[in-house]
Amino acid sequence: MNQVSNNALLSFALDLASAVTQPNRFEQLVYAVRATINCDAVVLLSHSHGVLTPLAQRGLSDDLMGRRFIIDEHPRLKTISSGHYPVRFPADSPLPDPYDGMVLGHDENLPVHSCMGVPLHLEGKLIGVVTLDSIMPGVFDDIDARALEIIGTMAAMTLNTAILMEQLENQSQHAQNVLKVMGEQNHEMIGQSKVMQDLKQSINLVASSDFSILIEGETGVGKELVARALHEHSSRSDAPMVYVNCAAIPHHLIESELFGHVKGAFTGADRDRDGKFLLADGGTLLLDEIGELPLEVQGTLLRAIQNQEIQAVGKDQIRKVNVRIIAATNRHLETEVAEHRFRADLFHRLSVFPIQVPALRDRQGDIALLAGFFAERFRRKLGLQQLTLSASAIDLLDAYHWPGNVRELEHVISRAALFSKAESSKADKPTGITVITSAHLTGLQIDNSAKEKIQKNELELPCLEKHNSIDLRLETEAYQRNLIRKALEKNQGNWTKAAQQLSMDRANLARLAKRLGIFVAKEIRS
Repeated sequence: MNQVSNNALLSFALDLASAVTQPNRFEQLVYAVRATINCDAVVLLSHSHGVLTPLAQRGLSDDLMGRRFIIDEHPRLKTISSGHYPVRFPADSPLPDPYDGMVLGHDENLPVHSCMGVPLHLEGKLIGVVTLDSIMPGVFDDIDARALEIIGTMAAMTLNTAILMEQLENQSQHAQNVLKVMGEQNHEMIGQSKVMQDLKQSINLVASSDFSILIEGETGVGKELVARALHEHSSRSDAPMVYVNCAAIPHHLIESELFGHVKGAFTGADRDRDGKFLLADGGTLLLDEIGELPLEVQGTLLRAIQNQEIQAVGKDQIRKVNVRIIAATNRHLETEVAEHRFRADLFHRLSVFPIQVPALRDRQGDIALLAGFFAERFRRKLGLQQLTLSASAIDLLDAYHWPGNVRELEHVISRAALFSKAESSKADKPTGITVITSAHLTGLQIDNSAKEKIQKNELELPCLEKHNSIDLRLETEAYQRNLIRKALEKNQGNWTKAAQQLSMDRANLARLAKRLGIFVAKEIRS
């Protein structure tokens, strides 16, 4: 039985009350739900513009946090989101589960067998969803519907408060915690690492100003994404942001490209043309690869930035403009200045507020999130029901050095998605779940020790293909029994600490242990 008692509801309410004051408030909300309702996985998602964005989760693979679920593309999430009451799906539901293949500790082809969703509404508006999953069928059938509604109402109020507090703590009127738009035009910055949190704080701090900003970072780290975030969070967000790739313009045409020209100004100038400064008037001008700009043009650019005045090639008239400058480069401009390849006065004018974008190898924990984000994108592009990453694949991604950074990761996942799709199409019994394994991640060179560790982990994973048949219930119970025993051993038989380690309520752990035959009364300690 997975009943919810009045005491459990009271404990849930107290947990929620303390959750909003914690820095990890979303994780605390998930912990409170999991402590109240025994399950293998729980996910808290926020809703905005038809998209569900994971805020916290327990029990699923790390790449889930990077995924963005368009509700209309996922039948179960659509069913949950379209109503006002909790939804329990039967074990034999034909609707594909968005988390199939993502349950920790199980073979990637093992689907979820029990699924329940609780829509979170506030003042009639859907603000989020809580999903609960278990590998055991029928686990949620006996939970009182009224108790679930109470849990949903309290969770919705807590989620709303937590989001509001998160926005206030960002100290920016433009800071947002939910996804505004989904699709190819989305510019969300995926990442929860310390360096990415620092980067986002810098963006929130300076975005509302008109300071010139210099963005430095290696190729492929996402400098343009940072520039777009700065523009979208600024007071100029309704005006255009104009992009110029300084490395792609022939030297003799750079002034024309930036400041415009009049007809007849030079050979080939058959008509008047506005430059990028004029097109960006009132908005933002992104000068990408600014380090490639020739010295002879740098002085003219400096005067334009200093005086906010431009002069079209072949024209005597000077025109005033109002442009915010954001420059980006993969070079270290201080070194370029020291070696006389870049003007010191222009460098100081551009770097009023410098921003360093971290390399992917320095973003601890973000690789799995980004891999999940790209996997979900390519799942849609390739028309797949489900596209997951195996544990060995994530291990390999984590072990690689990533000289090409996020751009290289995106290309690696796109190739792997194609390989895994081709392999799945040849399977005798398609499951609907396409899995990216380490074998599909081509071109990634890692050291031998990391390679041996990944190979060892692969051998330890259970593999259904090796067995003609398998008793799911017995295998699941054996797995749970092993986890509980290990938690008890690690905590010297302390059941309260073991329950905390397993993210369970102590009473639920005791009941589960008793059912699994490892409950001994004299072993219980406070």
